[in-house]
Amino acid sequence: MATMTRPPLTIALSRTAPALESLVEEYLAVCRDKGLSVKTISGVYGYTLRDKFLPWCASRNLTEPDQLSDQLLSRFAGDLREHGGKNGRPLAPHSIKTYVTTVGFFLSWLHETGQSAELSMPSQRVPRKLVDILTRQEVQRLEDAARNERDKLIVRLLADTGVREGELVGLRLADVRDIKQPDRRVLFSLKVTGKGSRDRMVPIQPAMYRRVQAYIQQYRPKDSGSTRLFLASRKRPHGDYAPLTGSGVRQMIGALGEQAGIGKRVYPHLLRHSFATAFLQAGGSALDLAKILGHSSLTMITTVYAHLSDTDSDRAMMRFLTGPRDER
Repeated sequence: MATMTRPPLTIALSRTAPALESLVEEYLAVCRDKGLSVKTISGVYGYTLRDKFLPWCASRNLTEPDQLSDQLLSRFAGDLREHGGKNGRPLAPHSIKTYVTTVGFFLSWLHETGQSAELSMPSQRVPRKLVDILTRQEVQRLEDAARNERDKLIVRLLADTGVREGELVGLRLADVRDIKQPDRRVLFSLKVTGKGSRDRMVPIQPAMYRRVQAYIQQYRPKDSGSTRLFLASRKRPHGDYAPLTGSGVRQMIGALGEQAGIGKRVYPHLLRHSFATAFLQAGGSALDLAKILGHSSLTMITTVYAHLSDTDSDRAMMRFLTGPRDER
């Protein structure tokens, strides 16, 4: 007997789902008003709701929020698992979790705005994926492989501050700060604009501050017509320098990884993971790390950096047990 196969999860959006479709668009507009990044809204929220959730609802003639139920939402998660990928193939656990979480945010908004009953998506467990990192020696090899001060400085800033690729290329000359304190100390930092247009101050060492200033004075193109800290290596046809792009940084870091013989794929976010791991291994707190990296909660820290070994935990415990204690 021939077996029946379900159609792929992603199908053409039916015009019979105006209510849910309009609510999705309203929700995405709310997300934009809250200052979420365009990449997050279009690449994650928009894709999940428009290209996954709405087509699934349309294929089952679900046109109104009150037609949804916990049982149906559980079926949605199951369908994602079985054939939610390309060409109806199974979907990876991490992708399933992303889609289910995103739909859960939308459902919570529906409930909070009084447009549906309280609904819940089934929880998704995903296997813990260990994060790859670079050692400090490998970071030094990357820097040594760079042929100019701009590229060397970019490697070192990514490795020693943990800033994101987009945050680095967005830096402007005025974002390199030296702030005098009431006790006459001077704090050096970078003013970084992160996700959701949220600004934060990322500390840098005095030597790094001096190095950045030396780069500006000696190596950065003069009369560039741009206030960006990092510029492209070549002039544009009309004579000025374009700001360096995230794509340019990715290509440069990847090429340096090959030239340095690292033996693994090297990319800007790998340097961010490497910084975070080194920070925690050195005894830094997860709360301080979250502030430096621009995370709004500790969830990402405790989830992503589970690759720290038992030895690291032992060292942290020993520092706690053998360190100075207040007399009670």
